Amino acid sequence: MRILLVEDDHSAARGISFQLQQHRMIVDVADCGAEALELARLYDYDAVIVDVMLPDIEGFEVVTRLRGARIEAPVMVLSAVSKTAAKVKALQSGADDYLAKPFDPDELAARMQAMIRRSKGFSQPRIQMGALSLDLSAKEVAVQGRPVHLTGKEYAILELLMLRRGTVLSKENFLDHLYGGMDEPDAKIIDVFVCKLRKKLQQSGAQNVIGTVWGRGYIVREPAPAYRPAEAERAMASAF
Repeated sequence: MRILLVEDDHSAARGISFQLQQHRMIVDVADCGAEALELARLYDYDAVIVDVMLPDIEGFEVVTRLRGARIEAPVMVLSAVSKTAAKVKALQSGADDYLAKPFDPDELAARMQAMIRRSKGFSQPRIQMGALSLDLSAKEVAVQGRPVHLTGKEYAILELLMLRRGTVLSKENFLDHLYGGMDEPDAKIIDVFVCKLRKKLQQSGAQNVIGTVWGRGYIVREPAPAYRPAEAERAMASAF
């Protein structure tokens, strides 16, 4: 998951970034509203965190402009104000959640995960696809209930594919989410990660999970339902 954090307090930004990185999130930091709007237009973020007090544009206005630019990433507003009126203003501007400072780091991470999960159409932290399951909260993968041990990069690739299943993701998409534009290796490294990930999934019993769209990237799709002759015969008989 790649997050855009809009916070002009450098100490607070470092602390929040560290907390989210412990949950395997890539964090980009903008220290003003104008920079945040530019980054949000350039990159495909899973979520945005906006502090209300910024040096150039009020956080509420940043949210309004994000929505005006048709940036659909879920947004959380942070503020030292806990009054209901501030929460209402944030939600009316287009934010998805509001968290008052000071907050518990685990609550921030849990709220971010839930917000991102809901934005992708998942109501539960566990994503199931055939025999394969991925727990977004615990960052764990299992096939038929048996754990599959993945590296951090392998897990991040599988998580991104499953959150956006049905969508072709390019190598550049993966590089952005894995490295956040910092010290990115050659794009061929994604082929290496995917190859190793496929091998581990296949050895665990999950076959043909990740598909290749030549010249474009990788994709996961829902497995086709198994063909059962008896069910087909009953369906044909009921048609007459």
